[in-house]
Amino acid sequence: MTQYNYQDQFELQPYQQPQQQPPQQPSPPQQSAQLAGQFAQRFQLLAGNIERIIRGKHEAIELALICLFSEGHLLLEDVPGTGKTTLARSLAASVDAEWRRIQFTPDLLPSDITGVSIFNQAQQKFEFHHGPVFANIVLADEINRASPKTQAALLEVMEERRVTVDAEPHPVPRPFLVVATQNPVDMDGTYPLPEAQLDRFLMKISVGYPDHVSEVEVLKGMPTGPQVERLPVVARASDVAGMIDFASRIHVADPVYDYIVALCGATRTNPHLRLGASPRGSLALLRAARVKAAAAGRHYVVPEDVKALAVPVLAHRLILTPEAELREVTAAAALGEILAGMPVPQAA
Repeated sequence: MTQYNYQDQFELQPYQQPQQQPPQQPSPPQQSAQLAGQFAQRFQLLAGNIERIIRGKHEAIELALICLFSEGHLLLEDVPGTGKTTLARSLAASVDAEWRRIQFTPDLLPSDITGVSIFNQAQQKFEFHHGPVFANIVLADEINRASPKTQAALLEVMEERRVTVDAEPHPVPRPFLVVATQNPVDMDGTYPLPEAQLDRFLMKISVGYPDHVSEVEVLKGMPTGPQVERLPVVARASDVAGMIDFASRIHVADPVYDYIVALCGATRTNPHLRLGASPRGSLALLRAARVKAAAAGRHYVVPEDVKALAVPVLAHRLILTPEAELREVTAAAALGEILAGMPVPQAA
């Protein structure tokens, strides 16, 4: 099996605007373009590594990586057996970072996730024992099977990246990604996530069934084929942090800002939607578009980046009117109509 040597891999450094440069040095745009090329190289390296396990799902893998580098969180909703958990495990195995899995059940308590303060008799004081949420990548498996109180334990840490216990804040490590899974079938004994918690997820996607060729490859590869436990590590936590810092500096032109705001604003007046996207949705779409641009080797965002990510980033934040639900209109379909009717800014 191929082993990757970190000494042979490039190191992403946070972008710094040089003050003064000799003529032989590349200009800041050239430096940004070089770093964008490095970002795209590492991004595709990670995607290719995960595709050794998850066959025929390149788009879902790319969206999961965009969540990671956007410092967002991912909700995977699909029927059992389509590879939701395997996708999250493969992502964690590809990055040399700490990861934990939490199996959500009806009897799971909030302290089972965040941790608890225990009295130390020797030192005569309370000590905080970290829960499984203190990891770089956290897999929240079947999140809708836990009680609303336990689900709410993730609200603060997903948004603020810290846990407050006994009025004492405890930050989680960076990078930090929550990958939650839930099944849309067999809903007995489940607790659907409320809209306020759905809004904390940067994206909500489905893995879907594999195509015929990919499923044949999966069958041929078992049990001797690639396994999650044997995946090589192709990135370190420091690499991911450097890529996150660079992606946050990707250039966005004013017309693209206007396009994002106009798109989210249109969801608030659409007749099919009772509740449109909030400013948090606008910010999420901006962060994701920056990462998509960098993954394509560009140091600037184009409107196509925004259009490609609008449905996975915004659809789960929208609430349909009762009339639209009766007509079986989906949030994705309503968003598609908005995208089709909105003019796209053109390059000057």
